[in-house]
Amino acid sequence: MSAEIAQLRESFEIKSAKIGVTGLGYVGLPLILTFVDKGFTTIGFDIDETKVTALENGQSYISHIPGEATTTAISEGQFLPTTDFSKIAGVDAILICVPTPLGENQEPDLSYVVSTGELIAPYMRAGQLVVLESTTYPGTSSEILKPILEKNGLKSGEDLFLAYSPEREDPGHPNFATASIPKVVGGDGPDASTLATALYDQIVVKTIPVTSMEVAEAVKLTENIFRSVNIAMVNELKVIYDKMGIDIWEVIEAAKSKPFGYMPFYPGPGLGGHCIPIDPFYLTYRAKQFGEDTRFIELAGEINTQMPAHVVGVLQAALKEKSGSDLKGASILLIGLAYKKNVNDTRESPAFMLMEIMESQGAEVAYFDPFVPILP
Repeated sequence: MSAEIAQLRESFEIKSAKIGVTGLGYVGLPLILTFVDKGFTTIGFDIDETKVTALENGQSYISHIPGEATTTAISEGQFLPTTDFSKIAGVDAILICVPTPLGENQEPDLSYVVSTGELIAPYMRAGQLVVLESTTYPGTSSEILKPILEKNGLKSGEDLFLAYSPEREDPGHPNFATASIPKVVGGDGPDASTLATALYDQIVVKTIPVTSMEVAEAVKLTENIFRSVNIAMVNELKVIYDKMGIDIWEVIEAAKSKPFGYMPFYPGPGLGGHCIPIDPFYLTYRAKQFGEDTRFIELAGEINTQMPAHVVGVLQAALKEKSGSDLKGASILLIGLAYKKNVNDTRESPAFMLMEIMESQGAEVAYFDPFVPILP
């Protein structure tokens, strides 16, 4: 290990390093506050001026993060939110936490990763650690991000150190804050892996190094595919058991008494959020480049996508049974608009599809969600 690498590692361990986070959303902002809580000085970068202004004015745009937390961090000089990417030169580690949505044809949209790489590359200097945290397919860090960062003459493994560590946020869950969730880390070479591990060792309960960035990228997809497939399975079981007159909730409650070989998943009106409905199709895209099909992933997506229509069908049948009427002219109150409880995040929420289907059949639909006062 060179003296330069040893010095950077020591700066992480004694918390003298300055940490930069690009993307001040549901992943980036909690990550910033975790570093602040552990004693680091941070800079938060975002192209959205409204986010930076809100933070400067003591306002939080994320429901489970109080404005006081960011206000204190800013006033004490531990957190600087900014749109000025030239300040990248002044940080020792750059953590990229930007969205990775799907395009119109369910293909990966890596435009945010690419544009962020292009924004930071001109200001990077030798001796910095760069970690991508955005969920993506295996090969993104090495094939997409790395060449962008090396355009100005810096070489990964010698001048800059590139790693991948997937975010594992669970917004709104009181038991799983950033610091209490183990972190998987894969580096572009042993030095990058060592540095990234040393950095995250300071802020999370446990760091799990893996042999490459590709393995770390695959870990995140595997976690979300596991959830997607199992949610689809229990959604399918609900439809089947309903036809048999069997209560799926009673079945699950009894099944989860088994202390091994079973993990409870629960049915719902579809999938929502920025991960589960989207991330599995990143592997579908990548697998096709290797001549493979992802049948489980695609079937799970099909089942979960059909659930809003199934729920409306059940509602329509109940209305006919109770009052002899259908959805036309019915007044419906939809309780809950966010994709999960206790958050204001409506991304990919099946509630929108429920509203669309019911209104298309003539229903008047209102909604209530204390976390979402205005319909996006």
